[in-house]
Amino acid sequence: MLIQHSRQDWPMVCFPLGSAPFAMRLSDRPSPNFDVRNGGVDMLILHYTGMKSADEALARLTLPESRVSAHYLIDEDGAVFRLVAEDKRAWHAGVSSWRGRGDINGASIGIELVNPGHEWGYRPFPERQMAALEELGRDILKRQRIPARHVLGHSDVAPGRKDDPGELFDWQRLAKAGIGLWPDFGVKAPAPKGGVAELRRNLIAFGYACPEPDVPDDSFAETVRAFQLHFRPEHCDGAPDDETQRRAAILARAADAV
Repeated sequence: MLIQHSRQDWPMVCFPLGSAPFAMRLSDRPSPNFDVRNGGVDMLILHYTGMKSADEALARLTLPESRVSAHYLIDEDGAVFRLVAEDKRAWHAGVSSWRGRGDINGASIGIELVNPGHEWGYRPFPERQMAALEELGRDILKRQRIPARHVLGHSDVAPGRKDDPGELFDWQRLAKAGIGLWPDFGVKAPAPKGGVAELRRNLIAFGYACPEPDVPDDSFAETVRAFQLHFRPEHCDGAPDDETQRRAAILARAADAV
């Protein structure tokens, strides 16, 4: 189990945690980029760093002038860096919303996964990185009341503006580890007959901020793509096809049960 500190002047220390076969290594690397959290935590937001290296990402997340941070960063080798205490409001989500709420930073824990992202050579997330995320995620859920439907990617809360952690991230694996929601999409169910109007209702029911399909810009397609990045990663072009509509209906029903 993680040892929690409430201070921001943590020493630089690295030690193994947990009794699982994978022993997570945690180092404290305090970031000055945080402020007061005025409410409780009920969301976990996952990001990729989108930078060329872990060192570059750590530098930016701890640089006062950048005004960006997260609570944790997980390197590709599984090393975990704690940047901001969980009782503080880290600055990771930016302009975002979920289930009609803004200020996602104020209600969430943010985890950055080292990955160059789509700009610098997007690649799969390594086994040790995913194992560390599972260990850290389970530990967070022991201490924070986070519903499964509130374990999300940056793209979920900021469609069109953000694509991370992207289509190569294994959300299904994470859900099997008890972190997040992944319903049985293999269940035999007919495609909804309500078309894009019903798709929009289901996306909103789950939590997405979803505009009308006939808005003059691309924001509806961007929201559909955000859903696909998370729940249909093999097909994430923003097109509201039958399978996307079917999965959205299954997800909306599953969300009602949790």
